[in-house]
Amino acid sequence: MIAWSIKGRELVTCNCAYGCPCQFNAPPTHGHCEAVAGLDIQEGRFGEVRLDGLKVVSVMRWPGAIHEGRGEAFIIIDERADEAQRTALLTVLSGKETKPGATIWNVFAATLDRVHDPVFKPIAIAIDVDARRARIAVDGLVEASAEPIKNPVTGAEHRVRIDMPDGFEYRLAEMGSGSARAEGPIPLGLSGTYAQLANIHLTQDGVAG
Repeated sequence: MIAWSIKGRELVTCNCAYGCPCQFNAPPTHGHCEAVAGLDIQEGRFGEVRLDGLKVVSVMRWPGAIHEGRGEAFIIIDERADEAQRTALLTVLSGKETKPGATIWNVFAATLDRVHDPVFKPIAIAIDVDARRARIAVDGLVEASAEPIKNPVTGAEHRVRIDMPDGFEYRLAEMGSGSARAEGPIPLGLSGTYAQLANIHLTQDGVAG
């Protein structure tokens, strides 16, 4: 197995209500799942291939709960990535070179019936995990954002986190209010739904910190 490591910041927003039942092994809010995820890699390597500074966006959809399968995914890779970096990222994101069940990418890969051909585009991502604010933009394909959840009475920013000591994606994630629009092979539109912002560190063996 090729050793790899990815440290970065992520934004994930899906169609579920705040909190996302999937985080608690419960059925999705509306019976199905669709999501946009953005990853801003600070430090990364795949064998001898460096991945520092690259960005990735994924659009995903499942007709039921994720574990029931029949899902589809569309991956957008930073156009600045060279051929070796593109291969490395697509390998990791497809769950290969990974201990079975150790990462979210490996788990999700087992639930997908269709993976659309990847595209390589300029990607803009800005994620401030502690502030619960983020923005993703891929011209003509994806726009997504997150902001703090607001108290419905006072309008004050509300802070809540999910702590997952044995998770396969993150240890601690900040909750936000997300919005997203996607065109292309998996069109979707989200507004005021679940968003998570997290610092992640994944390797071929799972969450490293």
